[in-house]
This record gives sequence, structure tokens and C-alpha cells, in this order.
Amino acid sequence: MWSGQEYSGESFNHEGFSQDEWQDCTFVACTFRDADLRELITRGCVFSECDFTGAQLNASEHTNSAFLNCKFDHANFLVAKFTSCKMTGSSFVKTNFGGLSIVGGDWSFANLRLQDLRGQNLKGVRLTEADLYGCNLEKSDLRGADLSRATLTNVKFTKADLRGANLDAVDMRTLDLFGARIDLEHAIQLAKSFGAKVE
Repeated sequence: MWSGQEYSGESFNHEGFSQDEWQDCTFVACTFRDADLRELITRGCVFSECDFTGAQLNASEHTNSAFLNCKFDHANFLVAKFTSCKMTGSSFVKTNFGGLSIVGGDWSFANLRLQDLRGQNLKGVRLTEADLYGCNLEKSDLRGADLSRATLTNVKFTKADLRGANLDAVDMRTLDLFGARIDLEHAIQLAKSFGAKVE
């Protein structure tokens, strides 16, 4: 178990940390390219501007950890779990999110373009100004999520649950809401976006 270690500019490329446990560790500008992080457990760790390109994070579990402005291109998150984690500004390109579990947390400013998030539980997750262009959120639970100022162009919300979600500064006219569940506030916002006067 690693506890309290601090690393800056270190390379952990191609290394194996499968089933390891890290607690309260800090990594700044470190690289984990193609690293084996399967079943890794992190608690209260901070990763700032780290590169996880091609890393295997299958079945890993992260609680109260922060991944700030990190790069996860082509990474694998199959059945991984993030609980109350901060993912601010991180980039996910061609990432495998199959079976991913997200419990709360802050994913603001994250780049999630074109990701398949069907059926995902994003209840209460903060996605302020996140780039969700072209994402598939069909049947996802977004109740109470903060989507204010997020990029939602070409996002598929078919049968998604958006009740209580914050859609401030979002152009409702551009959303594919077929079969989606929305609340009264959203209905009023949608009507106003088409120029209707709600009295």
C-alpha cells in the first residue's frame, strides 16, 4: 500500500500496479501511459496534469480522489467505479466506459465528446461546462445533475431522466429530448426558447 507519497514528473509508463492500494498520494505531471492499473484502489489521491493514455483501469475503484486536467485517451475503464471524485478538465478520447459507475463528483470542464454513456447513473454529478458533444445518454439518469453551460450539441437524451437537472444557459431547442423525462421548469424553459410567453 502506498500512503502519502508525492511524485512530480515521474514516468510510470508500462508499469504494473494491478490490485495496488494508494491513499493520500499526490502525482503532478506524471505519466502512466499503457500502465496496468487494473483493480487499483485510490482514496484521497490527487493526480494533476497526468497522462493515462492507453492505461488499463478495468475494475479500479476511486473514492474522493482528484484527476485534474488529466489525459485518458484510449484508456479502459471497464467496470471501474468513481465515488465523489473530481475529474475537472480531464480529457477522455475513445475511452472504453463499459460498465463504468459514477457516484456523485465533479466532472466540470471535462472533455467527454462522442462517449457512449447509455444507461449511466449521473445523478447529482456536476458537469458544468463539460464538453458532451455527440454523447449517447440514452436512458441515463441525470436527475439533479448540473449541466449548466455544458456543450450538448448532438447529444442523445432519448428516454433519459433530466428531472431537477440544471440546464442554465443551454439552448433547449437543440436537444434531442424524445421520450426524455423533464420537469415543469424545463418545460417552461423549452417553451420560452421557442418564443412562447408563459404566464
